[in-house]
Amino acid sequence: MPIGGAVPEKHRILAQVRRPLAARAVLAAVATVGSVSVIGALSSAPDPGPLKPYQVVEALNPDPKVAGWGAELPFVREEVVKAGDSLRSLAGRLGIDDDPALEALMALPEVRRGLGGLRAGQSANAVVDAKGRLQTLGLPLGPNGERLRIGRAGDAFTVVRAEAPPPTGLDMRTGTISSSLYAATDAAGVPDPVANQLVELFGTEIDFHTDLRRGDTFRVVFEVAQQDGRVTGTGRIVAAEFVNQGHTYRVYLFRDNGGREDYFTDAGRSLRQGFLRSPLEFSRVTSGFSMRRHPILQTWRQHQGVDFGAPTGTAVKATSDGTVEFFGNQQGYGNIIVLQHRDGYSTAYAHLSRFASGLRRSASVTQGQVIGYVGQSGWATGPHLHYEFRVAGVPKDPLTVALPNAAIPPQALATFRAHIAPLRERLALLAQAGRTPLTR
Repeated sequence: MPIGGAVPEKHRILAQVRRPLAARAVLAAVATVGSVSVIGALSSAPDPGPLKPYQVVEALNPDPKVAGWGAELPFVREEVVKAGDSLRSLAGRLGIDDDPALEALMALPEVRRGLGGLRAGQSANAVVDAKGRLQTLGLPLGPNGERLRIGRAGDAFTVVRAEAPPPTGLDMRTGTISSSLYAATDAAGVPDPVANQLVELFGTEIDFHTDLRRGDTFRVVFEVAQQDGRVTGTGRIVAAEFVNQGHTYRVYLFRDNGGREDYFTDAGRSLRQGFLRSPLEFSRVTSGFSMRRHPILQTWRQHQGVDFGAPTGTAVKATSDGTVEFFGNQQGYGNIIVLQHRDGYSTAYAHLSRFASGLRRSASVTQGQVIGYVGQSGWATGPHLHYEFRVAGVPKDPLTVALPNAAIPPQALATFRAHIAPLRERLALLAQAGRTPLTR
């Protein structure tokens, strides 16, 4: 048969080589259903001259058992949720061709609520039969690994909300700032909940509104939950490093003898006991701590706080642990919250549109807890937050004042250092890896 001629489907090619008449060859074959691929390794003998091509053909009898598999086995599909996905668009990519089942699911309130929790980048899975009839469906619920599991019995469906499995491992990621923090964390594959934790942890040292520079780097080790070989949720950051303008900041999660978990630096200094530089995640400074002409009274006076411009309804967070000393309306301040902190520190948050539900006088609040929402109540010409920081009753500039921190007791430092030693090694490994993400 000539080279390149058609080979009938009932035959297969056993070998096709260009081989010298006297040459020796070592052949390695990998068999498939319809053909055999051949890799030839020629010996080091002198070139014998022109090669003579030929083919060997053998009859092939297909196995009837193999041919019948597709009609009996179900199909398992997994797809990543895309922005704007509906149940039908997602079902189409999952291979579901079952309109009655989809209509029945859309009629279930728990399924409709679950669809509101779909987020781009998460995974959904389904089991369908050879005709596309739905058997089971799994949908992600929000960012924390919860899932909606839908099963089928005849024409009836069962819906179960499954909690996120507990963390079973650690993931390690590193990235470099080129435009913004969240663009860098997305590029590095850092989930949004972990990126938000980074902002909260380093917010005591870095103002993410003004301090970030191109080329700043971060490294983070965080908990992950896994199920069926894939990540289903994330947990806490256990170690992180941020290099900002040449300065390196590191934090580690550590549980003290009293059972309380907190984040500490290499030297054992607590971050959680400090103060966030800003009570808003995203904002801009519209008026600093200085003399200014009052926008309402049109007189020059000392501005004893910092104004952060932000849309009405933006969440306002407590900058440190404390208790609610006052909340209500105070003339020019409008709706205001005053928090009392340890060692004579206090903070005030004014011009709020409303207070967080459940807020009450003398109640304890924690650093990062939402206590109110931006507005323009009182003497304000536009929506913004007026933030004050006081030490023993004396106003200080919250953007420049030296913020207080607690530390691990000297008697616990040895335990702390032993705990963070393997975490330091992971951060060092990430530093060597550069931008390459590692998972372990």
